[in-house]
Amino acid sequence: MNRKLMSLQEASALVRDGATVALGGNVLHRAPMAMVRELVRQKKRRLRLVKTAGAHDIDLLCAAGCVQSVDAGFVSYETEFGLAMHYRKAVERGEVQGHEHACYTVICALRAAASGAPFMPVAGLKTGDLIEANDYFQVIANPFGDEPVTVVRAIVPDVAVLHVQECDEDGNAIVAGPKFEDVLMSRAAKKVILTTEKIVPKSKMRMRPDNVDIPHFLVQAVVPVPRGAAPCSCEKSYEADFKMLEQFVKMKTADEIEQYVQAYESKDRSGTRAGGNW
Repeated sequence: MNRKLMSLQEASALVRDGATVALGGNVLHRAPMAMVRELVRQKKRRLRLVKTAGAHDIDLLCAAGCVQSVDAGFVSYETEFGLAMHYRKAVERGEVQGHEHACYTVICALRAAASGAPFMPVAGLKTGDLIEANDYFQVIANPFGDEPVTVVRAIVPDVAVLHVQECDEDGNAIVAGPKFEDVLMSRAAKKVILTTEKIVPKSKMRMRPDNVDIPHFLVQAVVPVPRGAAPCSCEKSYEADFKMLEQFVKMKTADEIEQYVQAYESKDRSGTRAGGNW
């Protein structure tokens, strides 16, 4: 039995309360929604989320009371659905701390982590309220020139949760279409959990190792979940479910959120079996 193959329930146990969690995908595209819903079902708390551009994933976790803070450059739905109101209201109420970034500065913070460095220069950020208001930015002397340089503190995720189109049992994964920050997150995080549309033979990966975006030695868990990004889109597999997203953004009560998550339960868990037996 391959020890990396897990159910959603087993993989979610790798995410501890208070963990820093990087979420793959971008806005409404290839977000790891099946795992996000499982984190809600398991009632994870005080999560510190990291993403360059988030939407439904961050909004749902905030609606369910799972979040302590968010480091992101952008948190909002695309044009059809407007703002991520659960996230916004949680920040306004003081329940969630919003660490405001530019998308670029989140990327630099993750690059620092991937490089084993405590910080990374952000050349485009020289002045502004972001620097003055947030202690994760500092302006330091430039040892190689006269002008000072702004740096951002490294963000080291305890776990990166990423959804991919193909993965073998060992955790070698291929991301079709835009890769967003998924590859970088896999290098920056202490652990990587992959949900995948399908498990492919190891021979496929051995035939074209240059196609592998995330290598097996970075991966701790592999969870086969067909349509694991729904209701967001997944390149070459399915488009975003605008009807379902429209329903979600109108929800206001805890009961509505719980019913929404439970409605996906059988679909989320259909590709996995408890105990990791396939």
